[in-house]
Amino acid sequence: MGRLDGKIALVTGASRGIGREIALELAREGAKVALNYQSSDARAQEVADEIAKLGAACLIAKADVAHPQEARAMVKRVVEHFGRLDILVNNAGITRDKSIRKMTDEDWLEVVQTNLNAVFFCTSAAIPVMIEQKYGRIINLSSMNGQTSAFGQANYGASKGGIIAFTKTAALELAKFNITVNAICPGFTMTDMLSKVPENIQDQFKAKIPLGRFGTPEDMAKAVTFLVEGGDYITGQQINIRKSAVACGSMVRLFFCRSFFALRAKNDRQKKKSV
Repeated sequence: MGRLDGKIALVTGASRGIGREIALELAREGAKVALNYQSSDARAQEVADEIAKLGAACLIAKADVAHPQEARAMVKRVVEHFGRLDILVNNAGITRDKSIRKMTDEDWLEVVQTNLNAVFFCTSAAIPVMIEQKYGRIINLSSMNGQTSAFGQANYGASKGGIIAFTKTAALELAKFNITVNAICPGFTMTDMLSKVPENIQDQFKAKIPLGRFGTPEDMAKAVTFLVEGGDYITGQQINIRKSAVACGSMVRLFFCRSFFALRAKNDRQKKKSV
């Protein structure tokens, strides 16, 4: 018997990274899971196959949650398939990192639409169902860069900071219906983006982290499970899952961002040469 037996969960952006691990962790605890993704059919199927091996039910729900009609239709499909929706994890997110001087309108709008507006689209679609059930657990994936500055991430930081503000308001409005709403704010997490940073630079970051390692998608997934299963009296909160802010501050984040941008620019130049 899992701690979430009988619960229905929807995880957006669940084909890779943090979203993938959240979906798997919820399935391990007995939840039936709807996997949302936008583009990679193969990756989504791989996650669905892993969930099936765990003995849990799974629904693949392809949709671009940045579009309100697709997002709301997806939530409706999940409810029609499973009969209810207990857990919503708004995880889908993208980056378009540039300094403000170089950032285009498209760079800004794409990030805000996917990272922030999609949270509203999915949440507003799920609320009526959760109110009728008198139960709901909503977890929104924000970021430490929604709480503090990061060079080249004005769009990303604004979107993640907006998630925190949205979370607090939603928690206040929905508490009377036994619906909790919380935000998770990961720090440096070993995902695809961080894995591209050279090892010597990664080592410099880790030297500033008291635990001596980066966070993992599994760390974030366990936090989601805790809030869903044991966080009945926790709502409107930002759960920081990361190193000490004192030990690894703004200068390290600035160095990380600039190092990553330099690496990406180098890769772009190499790609142009090979064309």
